[in-house]
Amino acid sequence: MGKRENSPQKPATERRNPRSRGLDLLTTHQILKLINDEDARVAPAVRRVIPAIEHAVELAVARLSSGGRLFTVGAGTSGRLGVLDAVEWRPTFGVPASTATGIIAGGRRALTRAVEGAEDADGAADLRAAGVCAGDIVVGISASALTTFVRTALIWAKAQGCSTVLLCCSRIARPTFADVLINPVAGPEVVAGSTRMKAGTATKMVLNMLSTAVMVRLGKVYDNLMVDVRPTNAKLRRRAIGLIEAVGRVPAKRAGTLLDEAGGNTKAAIVMARLGCSSTKARVLLRKHDGKLRDVLSNEVKEEP
Repeated sequence: MGKRENSPQKPATERRNPRSRGLDLLTTHQILKLINDEDARVAPAVRRVIPAIEHAVELAVARLSSGGRLFTVGAGTSGRLGVLDAVEWRPTFGVPASTATGIIAGGRRALTRAVEGAEDADGAADLRAAGVCAGDIVVGISASALTTFVRTALIWAKAQGCSTVLLCCSRIARPTFADVLINPVAGPEVVAGSTRMKAGTATKMVLNMLSTAVMVRLGKVYDNLMVDVRPTNAKLRRRAIGLIEAVGRVPAKRAGTLLDEAGGNTKAAIVMARLGCSSTKARVLLRKHDGKLRDVLSNEVKEEP
C-alpha cells in the first residue's frame, strides 16, 4: 500500500482499509461478514469517548434548563443524522419542536439528494437564519472534522457565546471553537471514504446517547419509560394508555379517560391517577417539581376523595 494512500495527514475516514482490500473479489457472504466485523469496531470506539459525551450532556442540560435550545449542524450523511435525531425529540419526549433543530448544508432538499458544493458553504449564515443566540448549544457533525460548513458554523456560534460541540470520527486535537470534542475513531471504512458506514453508525450512536441522556436528566423519562410521549397517532395513544395503566396503577379504560381529561398529557394523567387530583392540579405539581414525575410521586400526598 502506497504511503500517499494512508498518509498521517489524511483523516482516518478517508484512508484505505487494509482489511477490505480485494473487496470486489469476495463472495456476498464474505462481503457481509467483513462489513459486520468492521461494524463491531464502532461500539468500543464510542465507549472510549464517553467522558466527552458526558461533558456535552452536562452542557446541554445546563443550556436547556435555562431556556436554551440545541442545534445540530452538518453536511451530507452527518447533517441527515443530525436532523433525524432532532425531529425525534418532540414525539418521544414531548418537548416543543424548537427545543432541538437539525440544520443541514443545502437545506431541505439535501435530505433526499446530494447538493453539490453545499458542504463548502458558510454555516454561520444558516445559524443566523435559524435565530441561534448565546443561550443555545450547537453540535457540529463532520466525520472528517474538515467540513467548511460545520467549522464556520461552530466558529460563529462560539463567538456568540453558545456552547459548542464537535462530533467527528477523526483523531484530532480539540479545536479552539469547540468546548467539547467527541471523536470516536473506528478506523477507515470498508469502502474508502464512504462515511455513511462506520462513521455514520458511530455518529448515530453518539447522538442517541447524547439526546437520551439529556432528556433523562431533564425529567422526560420515569424509570425507563417515555412518560412524556405525545399520543399523536393510534400507536402512540395505545402506548400512552399503557404507561398510565402501569405507572398510574389504573385499568386501561380509566387510563384512556384520564389521558383525554389531561388533554393528551401522559405525565399529567399519571399524576391524576396516582394522586387522585385534577388535570389542573397535576400540571401545577409537575411545574413545581420541574416536570420530574418521580419527584411528584415521591413528595406529594394522594388527595382524599
